[in-house]
Amino acid sequence: MPRPLIGITTYVEESTRYNVWDLPTSLVPSGYYELVQAAGGAAVLLPPDEPERAAEVLSRVDGLVVAGGPDVDPIRYGAPRDPRTGPAATVRDEWELALIDAALEAGTPVLGICRGMQALNVVLGGTLIQHIDGHVHTPGVTSWHPVSPVPGTRYAELVPEKAEVPTYHHQAVDRLGRDLVVSAYADDGTVEAIEDPDRSRWVVGVQWHPERDKDTRVMASFIAAAGALRLEHVPVPVSAP
Repeated sequence: MPRPLIGITTYVEESTRYNVWDLPTSLVPSGYYELVQAAGGAAVLLPPDEPERAAEVLSRVDGLVVAGGPDVDPIRYGAPRDPRTGPAATVRDEWELALIDAALEAGTPVLGICRGMQALNVVLGGTLIQHIDGHVHTPGVTSWHPVSPVPGTRYAELVPEKAEVPTYHHQAVDRLGRDLVVSAYADDGTVEAIEDPDRSRWVVGVQWHPERDKDTRVMASFIAAAGALRLEHVPVPVSAP
């Protein structure tokens, strides 16, 4: 059986310098696809497309990883813009929110990472804290802090202990979206993981960056769910008469 095919959303940069070129670019840090591969999946990148094509694109993959990146535009959850919120990433917002919506509709496994977790919450009607007071990051430097699992959740089954995770963010989940529960907290009460408690679906978001860690437990569970979906879609061969 082929490895589950995992679609990963991309960062969108207006100008990226490489070799002799300086061009608009869709890209993703290599840690994302390396983590997918380490956990048993095959990775494909999903650059922005027309939002109405999201369901078509999702039909070609077995699971969706929504990568980190810039702040979700607060217009998406009906909030005024905090001056500390980053510039709107309109194209990426439109595409990723459409992909998440299509994945939820189709029952495709979803793993949201950092911004991806926040986008998942927004799609389901939740809101975000636009800036966490005291959260200051050195550009390009990931910090580590402990997160505690919530007993009884899928995340707690996968990572039952308090774990140190790599993080880089200044926004967080505020009001939970519908059908979601919190599955991990930071020591200061920041929501660090969310999930759909319906075990017939695999929908999890984590605020940290597992692609910068060596812990594959969450990703391996996601890949297993994507593999199960692939098996459901494999046509049964018809025996010759």
